[in-house]
Amino acid sequence: MAIGTGRLSVVRTRELRRGFGERVVLRDLDIDIARGEFVALLGRSGSGKSTLLRALAELDYDVPGSGELTVPAERAVVFQDSRLLPWARVLDNVILGLTGSGAAERGRAALAEVGLAGREKAWPRELSGGEQQRVALARSLVREPELLLADEPFGALDALTRIKMHALLQDLCARHKPAVLLVTHDVDEAVLLADRVLVLDDGSIAVDQHIDLERPRHHSDPSFNHYRSLLLASLGVGPAGQPAPHAEEKQAS
Repeated sequence: MAIGTGRLSVVRTRELRRGFGERVVLRDLDIDIARGEFVALLGRSGSGKSTLLRALAELDYDVPGSGELTVPAERAVVFQDSRLLPWARVLDNVILGLTGSGAAERGRAALAEVGLAGREKAWPRELSGGEQQRVALARSLVREPELLLADEPFGALDALTRIKMHALLQDLCARHKPAVLLVTHDVDEAVLLADRVLVLDDGSIAVDQHIDLERPRHHSDPSFNHYRSLLLASLGVGPAGQPAPHAEEKQAS
């Protein structure tokens, strides 16, 4: 069971179950995420991370399942690729679907927030990968979502750009205060960004770890490495990439 901080839950699941035929992908998950809480989701490939994100986004209408699922109507999803429309200029991508006379002004303000003021008329092909992801963030946050779902949004970026995007995401979340679920394979990214880290294993929550570190966080902090080691061990990885002892025992059993 994964339970939030005691604040009002924006996301609430009870006995959430999803499967394909006889294969169960999510097993009776109980999860709460509070407004303003940043939760990272780790797990091996095939553990059910993307299935859970799609369920919370209500994009899994074709997947059989059961259980209670409560999510806000105002939600946004950021994917690994920016999914910008190549035939639309940057501002038009940001305000896609918005109505009202103030849409363009809101879009410009969102672009300014992500450091792209003045690029409103650019085409997506004229932007770097990092800039395209900034546009994707602006497109999400211009709608003031109560829930932001992020599916490895920085996985395709180079290391330096990723560092900048981490700082930007933290700043944007501190200002807008959505509930956030970040799906990632990067343990360091999870410890750096999250208030709480969930580890999904075979469709169940195996670990629900609060990250009790002040911000900004630093990789050189011994406490950072403590959490990193705990989470790596829960994923079956020990020092220097070696299997953790408990992982070997699990395989032998």
